[in-house]
Amino acid sequence: MPRNNANSTSQDELLNEFQALVTDTEKLLQHSASLVGEQAEELREQIRASLGRARSTLHNAEDSLRDRGRAAVQATEGYVQTHPWQTLGVAAAIGLLLGMLITRR
Repeated sequence: MPRNNANSTSQDELLNEFQALVTDTEKLLQHSASLVGEQAEELREQIRASLGRARSTLHNAEDSLRDRGRAAVQATEGYVQTHPWQTLGVAAAIGLLLGMLITRR
């Protein structure tokens, strides 16, 4: 269960970052016509900071997904190495079912 909570928290953080990014971008679009000089530069810096946070969150999520994928591959390889005949039987059964479904059409 800890993985689900961590995954949910990570998704919530990513969603919040993108919502903030969208809000900041909307502000920039609304105020771009009326802002000049220092005000426009300040708003652009806020947008850049939001983009940086969103980019960082995306990289963290990508790293997390990559780590979980590697763990899944290692677990699968371990199972296949310790139970080769069961794995072969399951693969054959799945192949048979897919073959039956394909020939029905």
